[in-house]
Amino acid sequence: MDYAKVWFVFWAVLWTGYFALDGFDLGVGFSGWLAADGAEERGLVFSSIGPFWDGNEVWLITAGGATFAAFPPVYAGLFSWLYPAVLLTLLSLIARGVSLEFRGKVQSPKWKAFWERTAAVSSFLSALLLGVLFGNIFRGLEIGAGGYGGTFSGLLNPYSLLTGLLLCAFFFFHGQLWLSFKTSGPVALRAAKLAGGAWYALLALFLAFAAWSYAATGLSGNFLARPELLVLPALLAAALITSKLLLLRGFPGGAFLASFAAIALFFLTGFAGIYPALLPSRIDPAFSLTVYNSASGAYTLKLMTAATLLLLPVAIACQAWVHRLFRTPLTAGELQKSGIYGSWH
Repeated sequence: MDYAKVWFVFWAVLWTGYFALDGFDLGVGFSGWLAADGAEERGLVFSSIGPFWDGNEVWLITAGGATFAAFPPVYAGLFSWLYPAVLLTLLSLIARGVSLEFRGKVQSPKWKAFWERTAAVSSFLSALLLGVLFGNIFRGLEIGAGGYGGTFSGLLNPYSLLTGLLLCAFFFFHGQLWLSFKTSGPVALRAAKLAGGAWYALLALFLAFAAWSYAATGLSGNFLARPELLVLPALLAAALITSKLLLLRGFPGGAFLASFAAIALFFLTGFAGIYPALLPSRIDPAFSLTVYNSASGAYTLKLMTAATLLLLPVAIACQAWVHRLFRTPLTAGELQKSGIYGSWH
């Protein structure tokens, strides 16, 4: 068994899982206030993600740890070549986590308003910077014979900024769909309306990204060489359309699942496009960090595979249990009575 290739799949799945899962609470973080009118409704918005957001971030930690263990040069490259971008992303995620935890610690309108604004800004920056980071990976980095030659300002190129805005649009849509079926009353109605409008912006950004990717990056190469991979972008387009149709027909929960699938398929399509590279080079593919020149030893990967096959289903089962436990849509009255949501409200 080629464990390096197996771990490319695991690596892609872990990052995909993070974005599909954390996407809705990042989206709620920076757009949920649009669906809320007044302090009580904002409490409803934040309580809807209270039991979930920290569990979703476990996937980010696992993806980072897997990168370190399975592909050490890739981890080193990310945290040295892209250090300013990665640091800003981590600081934004930390600020988001602190704001969500601190918001309910003091029952003061000014206190809550401060942390709500912090959550909005940090959630948006997290989504934007993560999109910029992976936009540069999909585009290819300035890796040459002498190593990485890019600059921080060079990372803020038009293509990566477009990818960042696309990810923000995905998360906005995803977050509003979450609110449309996890809350009730006016919040749910406003969220469904916001999601319906946001879909058109998401579609426009997605089409621009697809056209630019085809014209100016190497993402399409694998798909032209292996047409069977075209099933991924085809399913992505189908998931986007399905999410809109289900929302129009009054099935926000189904629309959320379709949006979840669309985000997952977006990243799986990107990873399939850069394979076998993990950090592709724009200068010459020979300088890329790939599964062939970056993987750990076979014995290490074999042990990691066994551990992953044992523990990943447990992690998925735990998260599924949490979602089942808190499956009932929230109401304002429930917040007032529930000790579970009290700290979030």
